[in-house]
Amino acid sequence: MPESSPPFPNPKSLCVFCGARFGTDPASRTTAVALGQMLANQGVTLVYGGGGVGLMGLVANAALDSGGKVIGIIPRFLLEREAGHPDLTETSVVETMHERKLQMFERSDGFVVLPGGLGTLEELFEVLSWRTLGLHSKPIVIIDQGGYWKPLAALLHNVVEGGFAERSHLDHVAFVNGIDGVLPAIAAMPRSAGLAKRLDRV
Repeated sequence: MPESSPPFPNPKSLCVFCGARFGTDPASRTTAVALGQMLANQGVTLVYGGGGVGLMGLVANAALDSGGKVIGIIPRFLLEREAGHPDLTETSVVETMHERKLQMFERSDGFVVLPGGLGTLEELFEVLSWRTLGLHSKPIVIIDQGGYWKPLAALLHNVVEGGFAERSHLDHVAFVNGIDGVLPAIAAMPRSAGLAKRLDRV
């Protein structure tokens, strides 16, 4: 961790990546609801993929029910497939998945990851790789509900041990056990992003 990294300010908005399904662990639903409530109670705007189904719908409903502001960003072709949420504070309909991810990035001060599937992984790895490339310094926090993301943590460590990433890149993402750890993890995360210091020339 950089020696002189100032703490992150309190975020005004956080993007949540999570599943359009509920998953098999009922505790994931509880965590999604608690996260939405926490964001609303802290005055943090929820930015997410705009769906009204699965964990996505739960976190959005919880934030709205608690008086929070929720911004959904959804491609036109997913409006029916993911049952676009009808009652958000703001809905931005875009044409492509690329536009969706770019808007979610631009409108958020950081990222929080709940359990999810391949789409959630894609969203996470894009913002994580952008951070390791020095394109941003926004915090990334993964809520490891019930150990769901333990294999991912092991994979990231294996990438470092295998020589394909810097050990400092592990500082760019924080794993927490529950929502109580989200804001403290954001505050503690280093501000700098920085390029990899070593490349293997051929």
